[in-house]
Amino acid sequence: MTPDPHDLASGVKHKARELGFDLCRIATAAPSEHTDHFKSWLAQGRHGSMQYMARRVDERLDPAIYFPGTRSVICVAMNYHTPLQDDSPPADVASPQGRIARYALGADYHKHLKDRLYDLADWVRAAAPGAQTKCGTDTVPLLERELAELAGIGWIGKNTCVINPDIGSWLLLGEVLTTIDLPADESHANHCGTCTRCIEACPTQAIVAPYQIDARRCISYLTIEHAGDIDEDLKSRMSDWIFGCDICQDVCPFNGRAPDATDPLLQPRVSGGKLDLNQLLAWRQEDYSRTFSNMAVKRIKLPVLKRNAEIALNNASSQ
Repeated sequence: MTPDPHDLASGVKHKARELGFDLCRIATAAPSEHTDHFKSWLAQGRHGSMQYMARRVDERLDPAIYFPGTRSVICVAMNYHTPLQDDSPPADVASPQGRIARYALGADYHKHLKDRLYDLADWVRAAAPGAQTKCGTDTVPLLERELAELAGIGWIGKNTCVINPDIGSWLLLGEVLTTIDLPADESHANHCGTCTRCIEACPTQAIVAPYQIDARRCISYLTIEHAGDIDEDLKSRMSDWIFGCDICQDVCPFNGRAPDATDPLLQPRVSGGKLDLNQLLAWRQEDYSRTFSNMAVKRIKLPVLKRNAEIALNNASSQ
């Protein structure tokens, strides 16, 4: 007997909550409404050295091309906001510190999300015999923020992060694509209004216009994705960030009331989210591997991390 689609959608959301996802909404699989914008972004070179963004473009723009037969996309989100306790020594005796973006401070979220997405997909196939599924995180060619906005997880803010009115933008996103038709949820209205705090706060002016990012100027891109030389003007604006950046999220009014994540795997493994820069520059490979075991910081290699630390140290000495 074919399950009722509305009952199945309700069951999916209940199972997602059981698995620890904070949000679960459903979107109809459809081609992107922003095809021209994405292709223009690529044509302008705003993806920088992220050449993978220019590959498999047709798949990125249509989930049914990425996974043929897709009818619905189950979008989930997990809150990763955790308080950061500053227990560093007093400034007059402390060595300069380098900051790590909040999302990378806990266990590697890719495996954490995928394990739960696979469980959710297993439930879908068991509840709807004959259904096919495919799971995705930010490592697959999907425009996951657009899908999350379409599903009603939140809206895409002027800093291009997905913002939920209750949780803010501290969200890890994931998807389960399925060949079954599920009733789609309504999308969220955009509540950014006239606020431009994220644009004004970005030290490198990477938010070149509302909802438009030039990755080549973004601190997250510069510290993680870009392994080459960095323009001197941008170096001076990178402050003490050595992996990622949270500035445009820290200033967002919707993040001022964000709840704290309760999942133990998302709790910070680096005290205060900071590392001693002089100690880091003296690290050997074994120090790096031990400190960042099963953490997303290992997205970059030790030489790139040391490059970032040198920039942060120079910035600290010039203050």
